[in-house]
Amino acid sequence: MKKSHLRKLGLLGVLAAICLHSYGAEPTTSDAAKLPSGEVPPVAAEESQSKLMRFMTRDYLLGDWGSLRSRLSTNGVDFEFFYIGSVPSNLSGGLKRGSVYEGLLAMTLDVDTEKLGLYEGGHFHAGGLYLQGHRFSPNYVGDLNQVNLVDFPNAFRLWELYYEHKFCNTNVSFKLGELSVDQDFIVADYSKTFVNQTFFYPTLAFDIFDVKGFPSQSHGLPSTPYTAPGARLRWDPTPMNYVQAAVYGGNPDTTYSGTQFRWNEDEGVLAYFETGFRLNQQKEDTGLPGTYKAGGYYHTGKFVDVNQATAGAINSAIGLPAAAPHVYSGNYGFYLLAEQQLYREVKGEDPAKQGLGAFFRVTAAPKDRNLTDLGIDGGFVYKGLIPTRDYDSFGVAVSYLRISDDIRQAQRNAIAAFGLPIPVADYEAVVEVTYKAQVTAWWTLQPSVQRVWHPGGHLTSAIPDATVFILQTTLRF
Repeated sequence: MKKSHLRKLGLLGVLAAICLHSYGAEPTTSDAAKLPSGEVPPVAAEESQSKLMRFMTRDYLLGDWGSLRSRLSTNGVDFEFFYIGSVPSNLSGGLKRGSVYEGLLAMTLDVDTEKLGLYEGGHFHAGGLYLQGHRFSPNYVGDLNQVNLVDFPNAFRLWELYYEHKFCNTNVSFKLGELSVDQDFIVADYSKTFVNQTFFYPTLAFDIFDVKGFPSQSHGLPSTPYTAPGARLRWDPTPMNYVQAAVYGGNPDTTYSGTQFRWNEDEGVLAYFETGFRLNQQKEDTGLPGTYKAGGYYHTGKFVDVNQATAGAINSAIGLPAAAPHVYSGNYGFYLLAEQQLYREVKGEDPAKQGLGAFFRVTAAPKDRNLTDLGIDGGFVYKGLIPTRDYDSFGVAVSYLRISDDIRQAQRNAIAAFGLPIPVADYEAVVEVTYKAQVTAWWTLQPSVQRVWHPGGHLTSAIPDATVFILQTTLRF
């Protein structure tokens, strides 16, 4: 581990120790405020404690900006600055041992047309991202799922830019602009506790990206930090259920700035559909809340037959002629998602929502045109596990991702025909254990330990199983 990364870890640890102590217990008065006798003036102690607690419990590190934030919000303008800093370290296995620093600064602006005095139901949103650091998973682990949530190429780019309208006296809303699909579909609240990217958004959904080494067809998934022109229509017929559908450009903008707005007919169109049911989420409900979703997607682009593409890649590697693989028109997948609170610590109103919850998700796609054909992930999250730490979260999650059987069959055929010393792909699996500490209302500190089995699914080589430790912090400005 480089010295600079050790210093960052040490600094985070020192700050966490100070703030966890302050936030989890009664604040103490500094020595400067004490009388020579050692007694503390009651007024000085009271003022010191109240100032510290106000600082620790306010929503943002920089406060209300001299009441500017509150005044703007009252008039329909809200803005956020959110930073994620992460130090992932590969402790064993994988491609190689080592650490890097990765960070993401998210900047968002929201405008409410009704509060602004214009008209009812309008909402403008703009977001930008600054990504910094060195790629971790491709260089140290070799996994498909990617152990770190902010493991992306360096960029200073536009994120989402859209207008949303909620039609008066209806439960219908329409969104149009540059969109990320992960802001609306296959989302599980409990899974947001974890650091591995597959729990935030399942890896199988990324099948519609071109597979490295296969003939390129120029298509992909507009998932954060990438976007594409799109539109989403949502209807909530009752407070308990909803249906929504969206269409996006078939190939997201992956440039540094993210400002190449395009909709290329040759790259196809991506459509998503989802319906959901909300259980026990009305004020009068007394049961444990849960959410259940089912959906699917369809991409109209062209996708190569992965069995034939794998055979062609193997033939090219050993100097034999390779025929062009068959090309399919369209690709699709399905998913089911359930999340449910299993135990509630506090009856009635509880802002922290303390208790045990779980999520479970299954994704599937056809094996003839996809890198992976089955994904299963799920986990448990306990909020408020430690007394007095009501807003902390402890989580354990597991993911299983199966490589397409058509790819594996092509590898087995090559071994039988040529006796090649190549592996047969199978699966990638990961388990993550994490604790997210709400150090203050605007700061979290989160260690994560992950074990990755068969990084990369043994697709091109048998990469050793990896053990990864990540220390992540978040700040709201």
